[in-house]
Amino acid sequence: MRIMKKFLALILALVMALSLVACGGGSDDGKKDGEKVTAKIAMITDYGDITDQSFNQTTYEACKAFAEKNNVEFTYKKPAGDNTADRVAMIEQAVDEGYNVIVMPGFAFGGAIVAVQDEYPDVKFIALDVSQFDIEDNFYNHDKDGNRTDLVDPSNEPHVASNVYACVYKEELSGYMAGYAAVKLGYEKLGFLGGMSVPAVQRYGYGYIQGADAAAKELNKKVEMNYIYGGLFFGNADITAVMDTWYAGGTQVVFACGGGIYTSAVDAAKKVEGAKVIGVDTDQAPVIAKYAGDADNSRTLTSAMKGLYPTTFDTLTDVVLNDNWTKYGGKVETLGLVSADDPALNYVQIPMETTQWNDQFTKDDYTAMVKAMVEGKITVSDDISAMPATTNVTVNDLGRIVG
Repeated sequence: MRIMKKFLALILALVMALSLVACGGGSDDGKKDGEKVTAKIAMITDYGDITDQSFNQTTYEACKAFAEKNNVEFTYKKPAGDNTADRVAMIEQAVDEGYNVIVMPGFAFGGAIVAVQDEYPDVKFIALDVSQFDIEDNFYNHDKDGNRTDLVDPSNEPHVASNVYACVYKEELSGYMAGYAAVKLGYEKLGFLGGMSVPAVQRYGYGYIQGADAAAKELNKKVEMNYIYGGLFFGNADITAVMDTWYAGGTQVVFACGGGIYTSAVDAAKKVEGAKVIGVDTDQAPVIAKYAGDADNSRTLTSAMKGLYPTTFDTLTDVVLNDNWTKYGGKVETLGLVSADDPALNYVQIPMETTQWNDQFTKDDYTAMVKAMVEGKITVSDDISAMPATTNVTVNDLGRIVG
Protein backbone atom coordinates (compact mmCIF):
# COMPACT_ATOMS: atom_id res chain seq x y z
CA MET A 1 0.00 0.00 0.00
CA ARG A 2 2.79 2.44 0.96
CA ILE A 3 4.62 1.65 -2.29
CA MET A 4 1.44 2.30 -4.27
CA LYS A 5 0.85 5.58 -2.43
CA LYS A 6 4.41 6.69 -3.07
CA PHE A 7 3.95 5.79 -6.74
CA LEU A 8 0.77 7.84 -6.90
CA ALA A 9 2.49 10.74 -5.15
CA LEU A 10 5.29 10.63 -7.73
CA ILE A 11 2.73 10.59 -10.53
CA LEU A 12 0.99 13.63 -8.98
CA ALA A 13 4.32 15.43 -8.69
CA LEU A 14 5.11 14.62 -12.33
CA VAL A 15 1.73 15.91 -13.48
CA MET A 16 2.25 19.15 -11.54
CA ALA A 17 5.75 19.54 -12.97
CA LEU A 18 4.52 18.96 -16.53
CA SER A 19 1.74 21.51 -16.03
CA LEU A 20 4.38 24.07 -15.09
CA VAL A 21 6.45 23.23 -18.14
CA ALA A 22 3.34 23.66 -20.27
CA CYS A 23 2.89 27.10 -18.72
CA GLY A 24 6.42 28.09 -19.67
CA GLY A 25 8.77 27.13 -16.81
CA GLY A 26 11.02 29.76 -15.27
CA SER A 27 12.00 30.73 -11.72
CA ASP A 28 13.62 28.79 -8.89
CA ASP A 29 10.53 26.64 -8.42
CA GLY A 30 9.82 26.10 -12.11
CA LYS A 31 7.49 29.03 -12.85
CA LYS A 32 7.70 32.33 -14.62
CA ASP A 33 7.25 35.36 -12.39
CA GLY A 34 3.60 35.80 -11.53
CA GLU A 35 2.56 32.25 -12.44
CA LYS A 36 0.96 30.02 -9.81
CA VAL A 37 0.76 26.26 -9.43
CA THR A 38 -2.86 25.26 -9.90
CA ALA A 39 -4.10 24.68 -6.37
CA LYS A 40 -6.92 22.39 -5.35
CA ILE A 41 -7.96 22.73 -1.73
CA ALA A 42 -9.46 19.98 0.39
CA MET A 43 -10.54 20.31 3.99
CA ILE A 44 -10.75 17.21 6.19
CA THR A 45 -13.06 17.36 9.20
CA ASP A 46 -11.98 15.89 12.52
CA TYR A 47 -14.58 14.09 14.64
CA GLY A 48 -17.30 16.63 13.85
CA ASP A 49 -18.88 17.91 10.67
CA ILE A 50 -19.27 21.23 8.88
CA THR A 51 -22.40 22.16 10.86
CA ASP A 52 -20.77 21.88 14.32
CA GLN A 53 -20.90 25.67 14.91
CA SER A 54 -17.22 25.48 15.84
CA PHE A 55 -13.89 24.35 14.36
CA ASN A 56 -15.09 22.41 11.36
CA GLN A 57 -17.81 24.82 10.30
CA THR A 58 -15.63 27.92 10.66
CA THR A 59 -12.73 26.34 8.76
CA TYR A 60 -15.06 25.04 6.06
CA GLU A 61 -16.68 28.47 5.61
CA ALA A 62 -13.28 30.17 5.35
CA CYS A 63 -12.01 27.65 2.78
CA LYS A 64 -15.22 27.88 0.78
CA ALA A 65 -15.21 31.69 0.81
CA PHE A 66 -11.58 31.81 -0.32
CA ALA A 67 -12.18 29.25 -3.07
CA GLU A 68 -15.27 31.00 -4.41
CA LYS A 69 -13.62 34.42 -4.33
CA ASN A 70 -10.56 33.18 -6.20
CA ASN A 71 -12.11 30.53 -8.46
CA VAL A 72 -10.15 27.72 -6.81
CA GLU A 73 -11.45 24.15 -6.71
CA PHE A 74 -12.45 23.09 -3.20
CA THR A 75 -14.00 20.12 -1.46
CA TYR A 76 -14.30 18.74 2.04
CA LYS A 77 -14.21 15.19 3.29
CA LYS A 78 -15.53 13.69 6.52
CA PRO A 79 -13.72 10.63 7.91
CA ALA A 80 -15.82 7.55 8.58
CA GLY A 81 -14.71 7.40 12.22
CA ASP A 82 -12.96 9.34 14.94
CA ASN A 83 -9.48 7.86 14.57
CA THR A 84 -6.20 8.55 12.82
CA ALA A 85 -6.59 5.76 10.27
CA ASP A 86 -9.88 7.17 8.98
CA ARG A 87 -8.50 10.70 8.87
CA VAL A 88 -5.47 9.46 6.92
CA ALA A 89 -7.76 7.59 4.53
CA MET A 90 -9.59 10.83 3.68
CA ILE A 91 -6.31 12.71 3.20
CA GLU A 92 -5.07 9.98 0.88
CA GLN A 93 -8.34 10.05 -1.05
CA ALA A 94 -8.07 13.81 -1.48
CA VAL A 95 -4.47 13.55 -2.69
CA ASP A 96 -5.39 10.75 -5.08
CA GLU A 97 -8.05 13.07 -6.52
CA GLY A 98 -5.43 15.75 -7.16
CA TYR A 99 -5.94 18.03 -4.16
CA ASN A 100 -2.59 19.53 -3.21
CA VAL A 101 -3.49 21.88 -0.33
CA ILE A 102 -5.02 20.02 2.60
CA VAL A 103 -6.56 21.97 5.51
CA MET A 104 -7.07 20.14 8.82
CA PRO A 105 -8.68 21.69 11.92
CA GLY A 106 -8.06 20.31 15.40
CA PHE A 107 -5.46 18.61 17.58
CA ALA A 108 -6.74 15.16 16.55
CA PHE A 109 -4.78 15.50 13.28
CA GLY A 110 -1.40 15.11 14.99
CA GLY A 111 -1.19 11.43 14.12
CA ALA A 112 -2.42 11.96 10.57
CA ILE A 113 0.28 14.56 9.95
CA VAL A 114 2.97 12.11 11.05
CA ALA A 115 1.52 9.50 8.68
CA VAL A 116 1.33 11.69 5.56
CA GLN A 117 3.84 14.53 5.76
CA ASP A 118 6.77 12.54 4.36
CA GLU A 119 4.57 10.36 2.16
CA TYR A 120 3.37 13.34 0.10
CA PRO A 121 6.19 15.92 -0.04
CA ASP A 122 4.52 17.88 -2.85
CA VAL A 123 1.29 18.40 -0.91
CA LYS A 124 0.98 21.36 1.46
CA PHE A 125 -0.67 20.58 4.79
CA ILE A 126 -2.22 23.39 6.86
CA ALA A 127 -3.09 22.27 10.38
CA LEU A 128 -5.13 24.58 12.60
CA ASP A 129 -4.90 24.25 16.37
CA VAL A 130 -2.35 21.45 16.13
CA SER A 131 0.65 21.89 18.42
CA GLN A 132 4.26 20.73 18.22
CA PHE A 133 3.42 18.27 20.99
CA ASP A 134 0.36 16.94 19.11
CA ILE A 135 2.60 16.09 16.17
CA GLU A 136 5.75 14.88 17.92
CA ASP A 137 3.89 12.74 20.44
CA ASN A 138 2.68 10.54 17.60
CA PHE A 139 6.22 9.46 16.75
CA TYR A 140 6.31 7.47 20.01
CA ASN A 141 4.76 4.35 21.45
CA HIS A 142 3.14 4.81 24.86
CA ASP A 143 2.71 2.73 27.98
CA LYS A 144 -0.64 1.94 29.62
CA ASP A 145 -0.54 5.29 31.44
CA GLY A 146 0.00 7.24 28.24
CA ASN A 147 3.69 7.97 28.84
CA ARG A 148 6.08 7.92 25.89
CA THR A 149 8.31 4.91 25.53
CA ASP A 150 10.31 4.16 22.36
CA LEU A 151 9.97 5.54 18.85
CA VAL A 152 7.43 3.81 16.62
CA ASP A 153 10.08 3.82 13.89
CA PRO A 154 13.65 4.14 15.26
CA SER A 155 14.77 5.65 11.94
CA ASN A 156 12.08 8.35 12.03
CA GLU A 157 12.88 11.03 14.59
CA PRO A 158 10.17 13.55 15.58
CA HIS A 159 9.97 16.40 13.09
CA VAL A 160 7.63 18.81 11.34
CA ALA A 161 8.25 18.46 7.60
CA SER A 162 8.78 21.44 5.31
CA ASN A 163 5.38 20.83 3.66
CA VAL A 164 3.51 21.27 6.97
CA TYR A 165 2.32 24.46 8.63
CA ALA A 166 0.63 24.19 12.01
CA CYS A 167 -0.62 26.81 14.42
CA VAL A 168 -2.12 27.03 17.87
CA TYR A 169 -3.81 29.88 19.67
CA LYS A 170 -3.42 31.59 23.01
CA GLU A 171 -6.83 30.48 24.25
CA GLU A 172 -5.88 31.55 27.75
CA LEU A 173 -6.01 35.17 26.56
CA SER A 174 -9.55 35.09 25.18
CA GLY A 175 -10.60 32.96 28.17
CA TYR A 176 -9.18 35.70 30.41
CA MET A 177 -11.07 38.36 28.46
CA ALA A 178 -14.35 36.47 28.89
CA GLY A 179 -13.86 35.89 32.62
CA TYR A 180 -12.78 39.47 33.21
CA ALA A 181 -15.74 40.81 31.24
CA ALA A 182 -18.24 38.58 33.07
CA VAL A 183 -17.23 39.87 36.50
CA LYS A 184 -16.89 43.47 35.33
CA LEU A 185 -20.39 43.24 33.84
CA GLY A 186 -21.74 42.39 37.27
CA TYR A 187 -21.79 38.59 37.53
CA GLU A 188 -20.51 36.90 40.68
CA LYS A 189 -21.65 33.28 40.26
CA LEU A 190 -19.94 31.79 37.24
CA GLY A 191 -19.64 28.37 35.63
CA PHE A 192 -17.19 26.72 33.26
CA LEU A 193 -18.44 23.76 31.22
CA GLY A 194 -15.58 22.34 29.16
CA GLY A 195 -15.90 19.73 26.46
CA MET A 196 -12.97 17.34 26.87
CA SER A 197 -10.02 18.20 29.10
CA VAL A 198 -7.64 18.70 26.19
CA PRO A 199 -5.00 21.47 26.28
CA ALA A 200 -6.95 24.04 24.26
CA VAL A 201 -10.05 23.69 26.47
CA GLN A 202 -7.91 23.77 29.61
CA ARG A 203 -6.20 26.97 28.47
CA TYR A 204 -9.59 28.57 27.87
CA GLY A 205 -10.77 27.51 31.31
CA TYR A 206 -7.67 28.49 33.24
CA GLY A 207 -7.60 31.85 31.45
CA TYR A 208 -11.27 32.31 32.38
CA ILE A 209 -10.41 31.75 36.04
CA GLN A 210 -7.52 34.22 35.89
CA GLY A 211 -9.62 36.91 34.21
CA ALA A 212 -12.48 36.54 36.68
CA ASP A 213 -10.04 36.70 39.59
CA ALA A 214 -8.35 39.84 38.24
CA ALA A 215 -11.67 41.64 37.81
CA ALA A 216 -12.89 40.50 41.23
CA LYS A 217 -9.72 41.91 42.83
CA GLU A 218 -10.22 45.25 41.12
CA LEU A 219 -13.83 45.40 42.30
CA ASN A 220 -13.02 43.95 45.75
CA LYS A 221 -15.62 41.24 45.21
CA LYS A 222 -15.80 37.56 46.03
CA VAL A 223 -16.78 35.36 43.08
CA GLU A 224 -17.79 31.71 43.03
CA MET A 225 -17.18 29.43 40.03
CA ASN A 226 -18.36 25.88 39.29
CA TYR A 227 -15.87 24.11 37.00
CA ILE A 228 -16.49 20.84 35.15
CA TYR A 229 -15.74 18.95 31.92
CA GLY A 230 -18.62 17.37 30.06
CA GLY A 231 -16.44 14.68 28.50
CA LEU A 232 -17.99 15.36 25.09
CA PHE A 233 -17.96 18.10 22.46
CA PHE A 234 -21.74 18.10 22.25
CA GLY A 235 -24.58 18.36 24.73
CA ASN A 236 -26.64 15.49 26.09
CA ALA A 237 -29.23 14.79 28.77
CA ASP A 238 -26.66 14.10 31.50
CA ILE A 239 -24.82 17.35 30.86
CA THR A 240 -28.07 19.31 30.69
CA ALA A 241 -29.12 17.85 34.05
CA VAL A 242 -25.93 19.17 35.65
CA MET A 243 -26.47 22.59 34.06
CA ASP A 244 -30.03 22.57 35.43
CA THR A 245 -28.68 22.18 38.96
CA TRP A 246 -26.14 24.94 38.40
CA TYR A 247 -28.57 27.56 37.13
CA ALA A 248 -31.24 26.56 39.65
CA GLY A 249 -28.59 26.90 42.37
CA GLY A 250 -27.73 30.47 41.45
CA THR A 251 -25.14 30.23 38.67
CA GLN A 252 -25.68 33.29 36.49
CA VAL A 253 -23.47 32.63 33.46
CA VAL A 254 -21.76 29.51 32.10
CA PHE A 255 -18.82 29.48 29.71
CA ALA A 256 -19.79 26.57 27.42
CA CYS A 257 -16.38 25.67 26.03
CA GLY A 258 -16.58 22.75 23.63
CA GLY A 259 -18.19 23.11 20.22
CA GLY A 260 -21.80 21.94 20.38
CA ILE A 261 -21.82 21.49 24.16
CA TYR A 262 -23.47 24.91 24.34
CA THR A 263 -26.81 23.19 23.65
CA SER A 264 -26.89 21.72 27.17
CA ALA A 265 -26.01 25.06 28.75
CA VAL A 266 -28.68 26.86 26.70
CA ASP A 267 -31.35 24.23 27.39
CA ALA A 268 -30.80 24.79 31.10
CA ALA A 269 -30.41 28.58 30.89
CA LYS A 270 -33.77 28.95 29.11
CA LYS A 271 -35.49 27.79 32.30
CA VAL A 272 -34.05 30.58 34.46
CA GLU A 273 -34.81 34.26 34.00
CA GLY A 274 -31.69 36.24 33.09
CA ALA A 275 -29.36 33.23 32.87
CA LYS A 276 -26.53 33.70 30.38
CA VAL A 277 -24.08 31.65 28.33
CA ILE A 278 -20.59 32.47 27.05
CA GLY A 279 -19.74 31.06 23.63
CA VAL A 280 -16.42 29.74 22.35
CA ASP A 281 -14.10 29.74 19.32
CA THR A 282 -16.36 31.95 17.19
CA ASP A 283 -19.02 34.55 17.96
CA GLN A 284 -21.72 32.07 18.96
CA ALA A 285 -24.37 34.67 19.81
CA PRO A 286 -26.34 34.20 16.55
CA VAL A 287 -26.12 30.41 16.81
CA ILE A 288 -27.20 30.37 20.44
CA ALA A 289 -30.02 32.83 19.77
CA LYS A 290 -31.32 30.63 16.97
CA TYR A 291 -31.05 27.48 19.06
CA ALA A 292 -32.72 29.14 22.06
CA GLY A 293 -35.49 30.61 19.94
CA ASP A 294 -34.66 34.14 21.10
CA ALA A 295 -35.53 37.09 18.94
CA ASP A 296 -32.20 38.75 19.80
CA ASN A 297 -28.76 37.79 21.10
CA SER A 298 -29.58 38.47 24.76
CA ARG A 299 -28.83 34.90 25.89
CA THR A 300 -25.10 35.15 25.08
CA LEU A 301 -23.06 37.41 27.35
CA THR A 302 -19.98 37.23 25.11
CA SER A 303 -17.82 34.67 23.30
CA ALA A 304 -14.17 33.75 23.83
CA MET A 305 -12.96 33.67 20.25
CA LYS A 306 -9.93 32.57 18.29
CA GLY A 307 -9.27 33.47 14.70
CA LEU A 308 -9.82 30.24 12.81
CA TYR A 309 -11.49 32.06 9.94
CA PRO A 310 -8.83 34.75 9.38
CA THR A 311 -6.03 32.23 9.93
CA THR A 312 -7.46 29.95 7.25
CA PHE A 313 -8.33 32.68 4.77
CA ASP A 314 -5.07 34.62 5.22
CA THR A 315 -2.88 31.51 5.04
CA LEU A 316 -4.59 30.33 1.86
CA THR A 317 -4.15 33.80 0.38
CA ASP A 318 -0.44 33.71 1.07
CA VAL A 319 0.05 30.11 -0.01
CA VAL A 320 -2.23 29.91 -3.05
CA LEU A 321 -2.32 33.45 -4.43
CA ASN A 322 1.07 34.78 -3.34
CA ASP A 323 2.98 31.49 -3.55
CA ASN A 324 4.58 32.32 -0.22
CA TRP A 325 4.93 28.89 1.38
CA THR A 326 8.41 29.74 2.67
CA LYS A 327 6.71 31.91 5.31
CA TYR A 328 4.90 28.84 6.66
CA GLY A 329 6.58 25.57 5.77
CA GLY A 330 8.00 23.49 8.62
CA LYS A 331 6.67 25.82 11.30
CA VAL A 332 4.36 25.57 14.29
CA GLU A 333 3.25 29.06 15.29
CA THR A 334 1.39 30.36 18.31
CA LEU A 335 -1.10 33.08 17.39
CA GLY A 336 -2.38 35.65 19.84
CA LEU A 337 -2.35 39.44 20.07
CA VAL A 338 -1.03 41.54 17.19
CA SER A 339 -2.74 44.91 17.76
CA ALA A 340 -2.85 47.07 20.88
CA ASP A 341 -5.28 49.56 19.35
CA ASP A 342 -7.82 47.45 17.46
CA PRO A 343 -8.87 44.27 19.34
CA ALA A 344 -10.74 43.02 16.27
CA LEU A 345 -7.41 42.46 14.49
CA ASN A 346 -6.19 39.99 17.09
CA TYR A 347 -6.30 36.21 16.73
CA VAL A 348 -7.86 35.96 20.21
CA GLN A 349 -10.66 38.29 21.28
CA ILE A 350 -14.24 38.75 22.42
CA PRO A 351 -16.76 40.18 19.93
CA MET A 352 -17.23 43.94 19.81
CA GLU A 353 -20.76 43.77 18.42
CA THR A 354 -22.51 41.09 20.48
CA THR A 355 -20.85 41.34 23.91
CA GLN A 356 -23.43 42.77 26.31
CA TRP A 357 -21.49 45.88 27.29
CA ASN A 358 -22.78 48.20 30.00
CA ASP A 359 -21.58 51.23 31.94
CA GLN A 360 -19.48 49.00 34.18
CA PHE A 361 -17.52 47.54 31.26
CA THR A 362 -17.55 49.34 27.92
CA LYS A 363 -15.90 48.78 24.55
CA ASP A 364 -13.33 51.39 25.53
CA ASP A 365 -12.62 49.54 28.77
CA TYR A 366 -12.09 46.34 26.79
CA THR A 367 -9.77 48.06 24.31
CA ALA A 368 -7.74 49.47 27.21
CA MET A 369 -7.49 45.99 28.77
CA VAL A 370 -6.27 44.48 25.50
CA LYS A 371 -3.69 47.24 25.13
CA ALA A 372 -2.41 46.46 28.64
CA MET A 373 -2.13 42.79 27.65
CA VAL A 374 -0.16 43.62 24.50
CA GLU A 375 2.15 45.92 26.48
CA GLY A 376 2.77 43.25 29.10
CA LYS A 377 1.07 45.11 31.94
CA ILE A 378 -1.41 42.25 32.20
CA THR A 379 0.07 38.76 31.99
CA VAL A 380 -1.87 35.52 31.66
CA SER A 381 -0.33 32.14 32.41
CA ASP A 382 -0.67 29.34 29.85
CA ASP A 383 0.38 26.71 32.39
CA ILE A 384 -2.18 23.89 32.46
CA SER A 385 -0.30 21.61 34.84
CA ALA A 386 -2.43 22.86 37.73
CA MET A 387 -5.48 25.05 38.19
CA PRO A 388 -4.50 28.71 38.70
CA ALA A 389 -4.22 30.02 42.24
CA THR A 390 -6.87 32.63 43.04
CA THR A 391 -7.52 35.20 45.75
CA ASN A 392 -11.05 36.43 45.01
CA VAL A 393 -12.55 33.48 43.12
CA THR A 394 -13.54 30.25 44.81
CA VAL A 395 -13.39 27.45 42.23
CA ASN A 396 -15.47 24.31 42.80
CA ASP A 397 -13.64 21.69 40.72
CA LEU A 398 -16.33 19.12 39.93
CA GLY A 399 -14.36 16.81 37.64
CA ARG A 400 -16.13 15.29 34.66
CA ILE A 401 -19.71 14.35 33.80
CA VAL A 402 -19.37 11.67 31.11
CA GLY A 403 -16.72 8.95 31.02
